[in-house]
Amino acid sequence: SRKGNCHDNAPVESFFSLMKRECLNRYRINDLSGLKELVNRYVQWFNNVRISRNTNGLTPVEYRNQAMVA
Repeated sequence: SRKGNCHDNAPVESFFSLMKRECLNRYRINDLSGLKELVNRYVQWFNNVRISRNTNGLTPVEYRNQAMVA
């Protein structure tokens, strides 16, 4: 995409905003390995457990699988 196209960045910026609010601001992080583990657990939770109204109460993985079947 073109440089500076804000619409390309919106989904990623939204995800990072959620990650900061739901995860990073709630825990004390002492080192890089702790940060990596926390981010990996959050991404796993986000994709497989966390439901969203935007996806009709489905997790992102469920929503993607449903879209692929249709």
